[in-house]
Amino acid sequence: MATIVYAMLTSLDGYIAGRSGDIDLPIPEEELHRHFNDEMRRTSIALCGRRMYETMRFWDSPERETSPDEVERDFARAWQETPKIVFSTTLREVGPNARLKKGDVEAAAISLKAETDGEISVSGAELAAHLARAGLIDEYRLYVHPVVLGGGKPYFLAGLSLALKPLGTQSLAQGVTLMRYAPAGS
Repeated sequence: MATIVYAMLTSLDGYIAGRSGDIDLPIPEEELHRHFNDEMRRTSIALCGRRMYETMRFWDSPERETSPDEVERDFARAWQETPKIVFSTTLREVGPNARLKKGDVEAAAISLKAETDGEISVSGAELAAHLARAGLIDEYRLYVHPVVLGGGKPYFLAGLSLALKPLGTQSLAQGVTLMRYAPAGS
């Protein structure tokens, strides 16, 4: 049985994107990027909301595969090799190694969790909130960047109430602190 993990870079004040909707956080430099490359390689399946999937499609472009930056090429390969399920009611098609799912998010996550080994990543605050309300997220990973955005899209959506227990912290490059939590009842 898989573990469902919601992991995102976030500002010190808890935002994963700025007021404009753009990811206004500093771009990971080589050491931090390598950490995320390893995380992507460990991912058995990536669950994405529409907006996050459209943002990450950047890594599907042929230019990423031929980038002069080895760490970018490595991430692009890991992203492209990871199967993705995209939850959207507006998209009509998705790219390579991705399936579009328009139906019941909870049922799909329960089924994938039972059928999969390893980690299932969740990307996107709305999708994560939906799965969190259903009690389906096993671990929350907040990669806290030492910047303040002052507003935007929060890691935890308004109205989501969770009791969590700490699993640990880790200091990473660029002053990022990884804070890991699990639901308190698990």
